[in-house]
Amino acid sequence: MTYQQTLDYLFAQLPMFQRVGGAAYKVDLSNTILLCKILGNPENKFKSIHIAGTNGKGSTSHMLASILQESGYKVGLYTSPHLKDFRERVKINGQMISEDEVIRFVEKYQSEFEKINLSFFEWTVGLAFKYFADQKVDIAVIETGLGGRLDSTNVILPELSVITNIGFDHTQFLGDTLDKIAFEKAGIIKNNVPVVIGETQEEIKSVFIDKATETDTDYYFADQFNCKEYESDLKGIYQKKNKKTVVQAIHILKEKGWNVTEEAIENGFQNVIKNTGLLGRWQTINQTPLTICDTGHNESGVKEIVSQLTQMSYKKLHFVFGAVNDKSIDNVVVLLPKDASYYLCQANIPRALDIESLYEIFKKFKLNVQKFNSVHSALKAAQQNAESQDLVFVGGSTFVVAEIL
Repeated sequence: MTYQQTLDYLFAQLPMFQRVGGAAYKVDLSNTILLCKILGNPENKFKSIHIAGTNGKGSTSHMLASILQESGYKVGLYTSPHLKDFRERVKINGQMISEDEVIRFVEKYQSEFEKINLSFFEWTVGLAFKYFADQKVDIAVIETGLGGRLDSTNVILPELSVITNIGFDHTQFLGDTLDKIAFEKAGIIKNNVPVVIGETQEEIKSVFIDKATETDTDYYFADQFNCKEYESDLKGIYQKKNKKTVVQAIHILKEKGWNVTEEAIENGFQNVIKNTGLLGRWQTINQTPLTICDTGHNESGVKEIVSQLTQMSYKKLHFVFGAVNDKSIDNVVVLLPKDASYYLCQANIPRALDIESLYEIFKKFKLNVQKFNSVHSALKAAQQNAESQDLVFVGGSTFVVAEIL
């Protein structure tokens, strides 16, 4: 197979939650356990950090990886979804897995894996775990894909677990209350493995405390600790919470014997993008008119974006917006600035919310809105309409941002 044929096989033949939604969701870990057995249980051959949460887990994962790289460790990084290149999901010290490696893995295990009907996500978990084991990484930062308890990544026994925060997302799978969602995320907490929780949310903190008590695990709410503030190349205001989570995680790793100096922490925070290649987090993609994109897409993520927009100086806001069809969009749209001009679009994936439905929702909220037949045409119109002192913002969906980048 060529690399493109390999990708076509993975994307087209196997369910992939990020693209098709619920058809790809599995209700237990039996497939992951089977695939790991076929691969010789690579998940037991490297140290790891496991990260779950509604928002911030991608940024937190990349910041941790960057600091550990600056400390001289060989660091695996597994994240999802990708924005530009499938191989963004599997990196070592910021370098994506090679195309040849992906081809070899799929060709070698295709016949065996087809017998157990793996999902796209299970395929990529197997690829990452085998690659990290074969390359003998010192530690791998592993981000959950969806939830925690039943996520395919939840077969590792990590050095440390991290749960960034809890908000309403994927409610059709994880539950329709914060309690239920927190229960699913808390499923990554393991016996005697310390856990850092990024935010103290009064209504659900007992879920984590109860799970930590049940598993005889030390737990730390990162926002309850005073720590030094570090500068970072990730400029979103919301990164302040993620940085506190990372500092607490590093503190625990140091107590467990990992050698991380103050210089490595400072350099790690300042070079996240350079060290890991992270994209789409309050990223400037044009200067005149100033154009910024961000992958924040659910209710809590959009609240953070709107909060940062209110602190910026511009004449008029032009907002390029698209969404997926399995989110509660009304809860997001009601948060958006009323005086902006909206350029609606539909990302080129099956899971995208169709443009007519999106348009009707925006009209219901009496927003100034136009619709476009592609993400790029929406951006082009926004930038052409914007004056030099205006701001163009691109968001609403990870996949809208992915097409722009």
